[in-house]
Amino acid sequence: MISIVRTTSDNKDFGALVLQLDAYLRILDGDDHEFYAQFNKTNLLKNALICYENEVAVGIGAYKEYDSETAEIKRMYTLPEYRGKGIAKAILTELELWAKEEGYKTALLETGYMQKDAIGLYQKLGYEITENFGQYIGVENSVCMKKIIK
Repeated sequence: MISIVRTTSDNKDFGALVLQLDAYLRILDGDDHEFYAQFNKTNLLKNALICYENEVAVGIGAYKEYDSETAEIKRMYTLPEYRGKGIAKAILTELELWAKEEGYKTALLETGYMQKDAIGLYQKLGYEITENFGQYIGVENSVCMKKIIK
């Protein structure tokens, strides 16, 4: 049985999974990891989710305000042994619901070309590839996506 808990980035279970996410991304991003890491600081994220399966933290996601109408999805991660069970979909769906509750109309995110499974999931859930935004403009490895959530 899975449950999803709304929390902040201060939660110890969220922090533990962020460490695993960063280790995973360090491998995927290679030499570009430090560039991306500077934009993925998790202190001060007030909208974070943890997915638990049988009281074990197995997935996370968060968002932060990009602008007054747009929430930027951050720190999506599911432990490898729990992938394929719909956990990331459940987390993203809950993040979108939470963002709508707070008045956001659009969700925006950035992922990397090497994260094929993530890109596929986001497209399956209605995200469309868009021009790179903010700090990702001109970054060839970045794939930026957005979805209207209002």
